[in-house]
Amino acid sequence: MRRRTVLSMEQALSLPYATLRFAQLGWRVIRIESPPSGEGLPGDPNRYIGGKVVDDDRRTYFIAPNVGKEAIAINLKDPQGQALLKKLIVELDVDVFCCNTVPKRYKQLGIDYESLSAVKPDLIWAGISAMGPKYPEAPGYDPVIQAMAGYMELTGPADGPPTLSGVPLIDLKAGDEVYAGVMMALLERAETGKGSRIDVSMLQAAASWLITTLPLLDFDCDPSEITRCGNEHRKFIPTNVYPTADGFIYLAIGSDVQWRRLTEIPYFAPVANTVRITNEGRHQEREAIHRDMAAVTRQYTTAAIAAEFRKATIPHAPILDIPAVREIPAVSSRLTTTRAPDGKTIRMQPMAVDVAGVATELSFPAKYGQDTMAILKEAGLTAMDCAALNEQNIIAG
Repeated sequence: MRRRTVLSMEQALSLPYATLRFAQLGWRVIRIESPPSGEGLPGDPNRYIGGKVVDDDRRTYFIAPNVGKEAIAINLKDPQGQALLKKLIVELDVDVFCCNTVPKRYKQLGIDYESLSAVKPDLIWAGISAMGPKYPEAPGYDPVIQAMAGYMELTGPADGPPTLSGVPLIDLKAGDEVYAGVMMALLERAETGKGSRIDVSMLQAAASWLITTLPLLDFDCDPSEITRCGNEHRKFIPTNVYPTADGFIYLAIGSDVQWRRLTEIPYFAPVANTVRITNEGRHQEREAIHRDMAAVTRQYTTAAIAAEFRKATIPHAPILDIPAVREIPAVSSRLTTTRAPDGKTIRMQPMAVDVAGVATELSFPAKYGQDTMAILKEAGLTAMDCAALNEQNIIAG
């Protein structure tokens, strides 16, 4: 796989996550941040979130999405900065330019597809925004889109308030769409020699995942089918979290065959009756089944119930906390890592999919503006050029 070069004006999580996936492949990823403006801290606000790791601008929340990347600071509000960006795209033979600012700023900053593709016609351009370029002023924040896209309406107890997901699903979904879109664009470029533009709407990407609820509106569905139901499955019964003598266990019955295997376990024989043989019948006795199941499970330990489920080939899992997840062999054997300046190894999330031959240890995130001077010199600027640009606040580093 040829090493690609990605230039990304990124902050927060959605786009840094997308470009992390490129860095994991061994591609060169250069993140662009703005020079100090005198208002607030410079660069990506996420640099300053969480506990200190080695210095003030590389805190815990910033580390994992930004390993394996270089960092430069350019003032794209200034025409000189915009000209510098174009020079970098040409001189570094950039394959992909990415951004996740509001679309109304594309032309203001000189990062619009038309301007950049004019200097490099085979450039692949990708932007993430809240609702796409037709809504140029809408800010894209994961919790806001979770609310707008119905995710909060679908999450939480039936008798409780709308609830955020514990994972920033929409940020990550948008990042994955950039990753997939760039791969498709590279394939097309290999065939046609032409670049392309990719616009990812966080709202549209989120709504594409409403496959089990949104289409039900045209089937005159019951309101209970498209709202919160706690840990239950809306269709398959029993699928729920049940209390045990020492914790909780999740059970998923996805067929009548699995129900039969469940009720053949001596513990659960009292839960069976003739109505409950089919999933349709179990819907009629939904609440009673959950009560009956809980009455059984709370008598036994999680380990004892799990042992019976394994023998009967019934889908189940204990409710693990995050430290326990990291110790699962299928996870722990695939963790990516980075090494802090003091030599400490930081274990991070695995790659989404194994890729043969790529390194799973990535370089520690760059300090704000750390690579500005070196990259500008690589693009042909002299030390005197860089000093002049720094003096004019066009660059920082």
